[in-house]
Amino acid sequence: MASKRRQERIATSRLTLPITVVYGIVIALAAGTIQQGLWVQAASLFIATEMIAILNNRYSLIRVYSRMLSCTYLLLSAMVCFRTSSTDGTIVTLCTIAFYLFLFQAYQNRYGAASIFYAFTMIGIASIFFVKILYFVPFLWIALIGFILAFSLRTFVASILGLLFPYWFVTGYAVYTNSLPKLWTHFSDLAVLYDFSYYHQVTEHQIVTFSFIAILGLAGIIHFLRNSYKDKIKTRMFYETFIMMQVVTMIFIVLQPQLYGFLIHIMIITTAILFGHFLALTRTWFTNIAFHVVIVLILLLTAYNLWIPSLLF
Repeated sequence: MASKRRQERIATSRLTLPITVVYGIVIALAAGTIQQGLWVQAASLFIATEMIAILNNRYSLIRVYSRMLSCTYLLLSAMVCFRTSSTDGTIVTLCTIAFYLFLFQAYQNRYGAASIFYAFTMIGIASIFFVKILYFVPFLWIALIGFILAFSLRTFVASILGLLFPYWFVTGYAVYTNSLPKLWTHFSDLAVLYDFSYYHQVTEHQIVTFSFIAILGLAGIIHFLRNSYKDKIKTRMFYETFIMMQVVTMIFIVLQPQLYGFLIHIMIITTAILFGHFLALTRTWFTNIAFHVVIVLILLLTAYNLWIPSLLF
């Protein structure tokens, strides 16, 4: 029997996730969690990692035992080193993962209004802190129609009600505090779709980090499209949802770089799932080398984001 390559041993080991969690704790401390009081961001990093693990377990996103989706997410999120993290951003990230958890429950169920309501409620909550996440809604409906196969008048209405539900409370609070104009200002940001004036504020940290994560995502997409026939149809549909959201988020970041702090974390979710699938299921000598190269690059980029200041500003 041929011996397993290191990539395969790591991808299927039960120790991989605990070791990665310890690494994440070290990076969180090095990023200034104690000194800067980044406790919410640090806690959400590990909560999100656990939610990715639940997503993987519940919907069998990988056909073998592996924790590479969670590990990849934790490594990529730690690589950002809280440079772009905020309390609002962490809420948006957790809501996005929760959206997928609820959405996939409705697979092929045109009467699954409850799951769709909860899923889109997560987007509604996220939009309170990041209103432009509502730009994703048409694409989420496309996923509901073409990939989740659960679109109907019932689920469409449920999605609308889910989006509006958090604002029933927000509007009531705004009326009570006499701050209704602030709510209109909140939604007026949706009118600004593209603005050239922000490009001069982009740092090389953002360019390098985005480019690296985008390359990993594209590698994961190519691998999945070439090998999707090995997965169940249901799994393929879920991954096609992730692929669409990966591409849309990449385009969104290019069009609105000022929203990088929110969008890069949304992009890390889909990248981790797509590239984690690649890491867990490839077995060749080339992918074994690529695995080691990617790990080294992640470590280098983590150090780069953590300790090297921007040269552009």
